[in-house]
Formats: sequence, C-alpha cells, structure tokens
Amino acid sequence: MALDIKQVEYYNIIVNDHMVDGSRLLSIIAGAGVSFHAFKAVPLGPRRTQFSLFPMDSVKMADGAVKAGLKWDGPYSALLIKGDEKSGALADIYQKLSQAGIQVDESMGIADINGGYGVVLHLKQEECNKAMTALNM
Repeated sequence: MALDIKQVEYYNIIVNDHMVDGSRLLSIIAGAGVSFHAFKAVPLGPRRTQFSLFPMDSVKMADGAVKAGLKWDGPYSALLIKGDEKSGALADIYQKLSQAGIQVDESMGIADINGGYGVVLHLKQEECNKAMTALNM
C-alpha cells in the first residue's frame, strides 16, 4: 500500500486543571459534533495541560471553541500519514524529508492499527506541499 497522506490542521488549547478542565474541554468539543483525526495532551506543569486537537472539521472546531469561550492557538499545519506496518517505514519517511530539506518540528505515531501505522508530523505550513511531494516519490 502506498502512503495515505493528508494535510490537517491542529489547535492548541491550555487547560488549568488536568481532569476537570480537560474533561470539560473534550465534552464541549464533542458537544459541537467535532470528531478528531488525533489528539495529544501534554502536561505543562503540576496543574496545566496543553491539548493539541486535530479536528476532522476545523470550522466546527473553531465554532465550538468560540461558543464555549475557549482560547486557542492555531490553526497549525501537520501531515497525517498512514501506511502498512513494515520495519523501517518511519526511517524511510524521515530520510525522504531530510533529503528534501524539510524540518519536522514534532511528531507522534501509533503502530499496529489493523496491520498498519499512523504518524502525525508537525510542519510549517509552507513545508506541507513540499513534504507531500517528497513522500510521494
């Protein structure tokens, strides 16, 4: 299977109480009918967490956040890549990006999803098309 590559947007939202505000945030976004490609939660300190939300519908995400009075940063750009699980798959992706001079700011991934894997690459907006071209060689 060739790589399935999609450019996606994401938003960062910081909450002050891990469990209470994190639960409230996810409930608000779910209530707005937003589904996600991916999400990440990273602690910033003892009582603060940054959520990175990768919505399938950015307009719904923004509308839901505005209606709830949430403050967010974004949108930022990322590539969502899915492929068949094979040894060295991620190394191949990074090698192609490196050869094209593309800097990956951050990444996260998961393996063994129905015999495949998924990875999210955080890139600068202007690098996304260049990265898609490099990966589809």
